[in-house]
Amino acid sequence: MNATPFTRPEIEDLLFEEAALLDDWKLEEWLALFTEDARYLVPATDLPKDAPPEGNLFYIADDRFRMSERVKRLMKKSAFSEYPRSKTRHLVSNVRIRQQGDGECVVSAAFITNRSKGGVTDTFVGSSEYVIVRAGDALRIRSKRCTLDHEALRPQGRISIIL
Repeated sequence: MNATPFTRPEIEDLLFEEAALLDDWKLEEWLALFTEDARYLVPATDLPKDAPPEGNLFYIADDRFRMSERVKRLMKKSAFSEYPRSKTRHLVSNVRIRQQGDGECVVSAAFITNRSKGGVTDTFVGSSEYVIVRAGDALRIRSKRCTLDHEALRPQGRISIIL
């Protein structure tokens, strides 16, 4: 039986929904977009684009458990780096289905994420690669890898938000 092919409009709807949930600080709903075996990766800016998290320095290398712990921590007032919460705006563009088959697809997209806090606005620019699967009638994210186009994290200094 052939799997239903993925379409760019449905992929874009998922990515735009993810961006809206992050901007509205609906982190538990954001987490629900991911599969139980999900990964969320942000490699260091000096690594090759295809560097694996094993044996390399990543700013973020979360499995689903660590993603859920990140969400819990960010929702607490004791998360001083994000309390009061930053205002963010996640922009997603150039969405392309790179490959699909066996019930999953690989998607690339460009992103710009602005974070405003304490009178300072930081901008994170880069590309994301997603692996997306069908879960019944819904789409779910199996992995998200955000590769920053920065030479370093200056002036941002740190990544305390979800890209």
